[in-house]
Amino acid sequence: MAAAVVVRRAAGLIPLLSSRFGARMPLHRALSQIPPPRFCRLLSQQTKPFSASASNGAATDRTRELRLYNTKSRKKEQFRPRIPGREVGMYVCGVTPYDDSHIGHARAYVAFDVLYRYLRYLDYEVRYVRNFTDIDDKIIARANQLGEDPFSLSKRFSDDFLSDMANLQCLPPSVEPRVSDHVDEIINMIKQILDNRCAYVVGGDVYFSVDNFPEYGELSGRKLDDNRAGERVAVDERKRNPADFALWKAAKDGEPWWDSPWGPGRPGWHIECSAMSAHYLGHSFDIHGGGEDLIFPHHENEIAQSRAACCDSTINYWIHNGFVNVNSQKMSKSLGNFVTIRKVIEMYHPLALRMFLLGTHYRSPINYTIEQLNVASDRLYYTYQTLRDCEEICQHQQSNTGNPLPANTLNYIQKLHDEFETSMSDDLHTSVALAAMSEPLKVMNDLLHTRKGKKQDKRLESLSALEEKIRVVLSVLGLLPSSYHEALQQLRDKALRRASITEELVVQKIEERTAARKAKQYEKSDEIRKELAAVGIALMDGPDGTTWRPSLPLPEEEAVLAKT
Repeated sequence: MAAAVVVRRAAGLIPLLSSRFGARMPLHRALSQIPPPRFCRLLSQQTKPFSASASNGAATDRTRELRLYNTKSRKKEQFRPRIPGREVGMYVCGVTPYDDSHIGHARAYVAFDVLYRYLRYLDYEVRYVRNFTDIDDKIIARANQLGEDPFSLSKRFSDDFLSDMANLQCLPPSVEPRVSDHVDEIINMIKQILDNRCAYVVGGDVYFSVDNFPEYGELSGRKLDDNRAGERVAVDERKRNPADFALWKAAKDGEPWWDSPWGPGRPGWHIECSAMSAHYLGHSFDIHGGGEDLIFPHHENEIAQSRAACCDSTINYWIHNGFVNVNSQKMSKSLGNFVTIRKVIEMYHPLALRMFLLGTHYRSPINYTIEQLNVASDRLYYTYQTLRDCEEICQHQQSNTGNPLPANTLNYIQKLHDEFETSMSDDLHTSVALAAMSEPLKVMNDLLHTRKGKKQDKRLESLSALEEKIRVVLSVLGLLPSSYHEALQQLRDKALRRASITEELVVQKIEERTAARKAKQYEKSDEIRKELAAVGIALMDGPDGTTWRPSLPLPEEEAVLAKT
């Protein structure tokens, strides 16, 4: 576990914020306490374009109200904390750690990480709970297959999951409980459900009686006649209703077990989250989240259990992310298109995967393809290269401070601010927020590299102000690296790996091309450029010679251009 903690703390600037300032500190307040890069200090307070928070422009009175789609009501609703002025309680169903985490997991936890960050940006204090289901049929089956202790296996994959989340720059939740540590709480909740006559005991097993809970099906909209007999379990003829589900499972040979009033056994799947969410957030809290596949039966059963144990139990917002398809097919092991996070980040920067995931609204299905991942990686490189160029020029040149920024610069910054908050407050439209950075980045490149831009008044101050605002947007989206320079080098290294080429060979090709051009062998020169472009290595000619950068492989670039 210690190794996983080290990895998480090394994940970049934002995870470091959490460890230094505490998980409950609002994000903009934490950002305001970080000294900006030296070049950002060019700006004086008088040149700040916003009268709101100096760090991120988030108005302290939350003038942009957050609206979230509530699965239960089937509409967008204005977010109102259950208890104004108190911390927001958010519970997200975690993984069952029996195998490597896949891009479906990445999709879910990046989505809720963005919600966590944005709530903090809006100055809410948040208690974020995400569990590990470390007792489950799948874990037991996999452990038996490998000849490994179930708890050893689940801990190993839990630690790997935490490492994956750190690589994706997901902030650590406030609490990460494990089922195995909360069996007492689970047993107590089952007792309450039995006392309230919503469950029954059959030979050491305890089942929830859906017939005794009239509201069953209100989340999913399913009728009892439509319900499957079981999920993760076999049909049991001892049930009073085929839709009844296990709260407690009697012990079987070779399985872990605990003592209980009904004999030795272990918890059912659904009761675990009800008990842990109640333990850490109370029977009523603000947000419960997870993948769309959890709406039924898992979250439907959670509502039934929680209400049966405590009639006043209420969760105000049920939020679910959409599925991940691979090359337009549902991702599954049986189809052989099961893609793990680790497999992706062998070849791509983890933040390229995060960028790809944020390019689609969290509730929409997302289609994973290598081509789209390449586009995200290219976009990330362009963003970081622009910001790195800005960093370098502002560090090495002097500027005049104290005068207002040019009106057009203020307009670009205000427009980015407004588009960012409008899109994020409208049910977290991250794709629109990403697109909002395009114009400021183009303006920065003009200021950096064009003859006209280099002559603009207050050029360095404009660059600094634009970079500062983009940095805040990247922070909230979880895309801000600890170093632009390091991130760019990592992106270059991944591009070389994908191209199956070394940097030494690229330099050699550049030298061959330079010699060919001097000898006026332009056909050979073009062949070398196209050869490298075909594998995603673009050559850039400049006054100081030729350099290279990652790019879309030539056939993919041509396909993208054809669509525009």
